[in-house]
Amino acid sequence: MTSERPSGEWTAEAMPDQSGRTVVVTGANSGLGFENASAFARKGAHVVMACRSLDRASRARREIESAVDDASVTVLELDLGSLDSIRSFASEFEAAFDRLDVLVNNAGVMFPPYSTTEDGFERQFGVNHLGHFALTGLLLDRIVETNGETRVVTVSSGAHRNGDVDFDDLDRRESYSRFEAYGRSKLANLLFTYELDRRLRAGDLDTIAVAAHPGWSATGLQAGDSEMGTSFARRVLGRIGNAIFGQSAAEGALPTLYAATAENVDGGHYFGPDGFMEMRGSPTRVTSNAKSYDHETAHRLWTVSEEMTGVAFDVESKLVA
Repeated sequence: MTSERPSGEWTAEAMPDQSGRTVVVTGANSGLGFENASAFARKGAHVVMACRSLDRASRARREIESAVDDASVTVLELDLGSLDSIRSFASEFEAAFDRLDVLVNNAGVMFPPYSTTEDGFERQFGVNHLGHFALTGLLLDRIVETNGETRVVTVSSGAHRNGDVDFDDLDRRESYSRFEAYGRSKLANLLFTYELDRRLRAGDLDTIAVAAHPGWSATGLQAGDSEMGTSFARRVLGRIGNAIFGQSAAEGALPTLYAATAENVDGGHYFGPDGFMEMRGSPTRVTSNAKSYDHETAHRLWTVSEEMTGVAFDVESKLVA
């Protein structure tokens, strides 16, 4: 598969008008999520900021509203490390909104010491993959019932190349490496995206699933923080790496925005920066590793994810007659 480059240097200004559309962005209070939410608001979408901290999200909302005339933004609480919170968010969203045009599965954790979510899942796998898997499943009715083409965009990472899905040790209790666990969660994001899109295509639905990665973007994820248990040395190294290799969060958000809004996007596509080692640059279509395209692994991961979360995707019931 060859890369497909948008003509010219694509920026957020090239996004189509989003007036009348509703967009959910997880982790929208900072970093890439904040840049995604801001860009959608500037283009006229109603943006739902789905965030764990209501205080931080409210501050971010006020920042968007002060910068964007007539911004339409709602803040709703969502903790992707809690299935109860995910179910509560989905219920609250569906009670308030009758459409969902774009779901951006952006939030994530990166390289924490071993810990578990509220439901006992290894945190990176639980938040980055299982949380978004459950959220997408619970919002799927609203997505596919919305008129016009709708999209589920999941943010992965070049680190997926370092991941492996070991079904005998998904929680990594016996062999935890924060770097391998992160790679596994990002590989799972891609396996989920491609499998979801295959199922949507089989149903002849007007919803597509696509993925993106931001390259090396200067956000707080690389540096971590003391609250996550990140060592002082790694926080320093993360900041140095950001300064040398990183692009801004606004630039890092472009592949996701392209995947979410550009016209020449098909289901199952994957977008990242076009520069050296996909670390920075303008968004372009890229190729993930061979493991991510393995149908058998994707199908098994889907089944296991349904069992772990208790959320079943009834795509078959939505088939177009």
